[in-house]
Amino acid sequence: MSILSAQNIAAGYNKVEIISDISLNVETGSKVALIGSNGAGKSTLVKAINGLIPISAGHLLWDTVPVQTVKAAMRTRAGIATVPEGRHLFPECSVLENLTAAAIFSKAKEKREESLENIMKLFPRLGERSAQRVGTLSGGEQQMVAIGRALMTQPQLLILDEPSIGLSPRIVGEIFEVLGELSKTGLSLLLVEQNVELSLRFVDYAYVLQQGKITLSGPANDLLDDKKVRAAYLGE
Repeated sequence: MSILSAQNIAAGYNKVEIISDISLNVETGSKVALIGSNGAGKSTLVKAINGLIPISAGHLLWDTVPVQTVKAAMRTRAGIATVPEGRHLFPECSVLENLTAAAIFSKAKEKREESLENIMKLFPRLGERSAQRVGTLSGGEQQMVAIGRALMTQPQLLILDEPSIGLSPRIVGEIFEVLGELSKTGLSLLLVEQNVELSLRFVDYAYVLQQGKITLSGPANDLLDDKKVRAAYLGE
């Protein structure tokens, strides 16, 4: 069953359409990737899904309920959480303050302590640095805070926009190992990445976005073996 379904949606900025006729599904508990080059419209699609920009055409269903006109905050409360590109943390605040700032509504607030405990288990370094200002952390540690902050909202779907960008291979490996553990709990993942090989080896299903349109989709293993995909994104 699809927890998220985009049906022929279009969106953009200042009446300029960036993405159009986009249809994709995220099944409950699945790992899905949206791949494409820089400028393909991936981040625009993320913003359309989480409500930061309006959808100008089509339908967005969350657990079969239309949400394309629902405000961003209410989509978060419904269970859609995003780890944005660039993280958008509060650099002058501590790790703990950044995390707890996300748990401000009923369900998340009730489970705040439980969520904090789980996040510190997933990312032990954050426990060690809970009182440290986020702006003094390494890039990898800040990404852990960003993921933890999203998890504090008790999501059913976690969207990650370019989570590996600017990070060392070791840290990327650690983060994807945690994402794998989260997936085992039933959390649905939508991974938006320029690192195509990393994405396709991690997810179950993938969509290829080019110039604002979905041009290819299928099981990740099939796309990994697709000659066109390998030529376009893996330099082969």
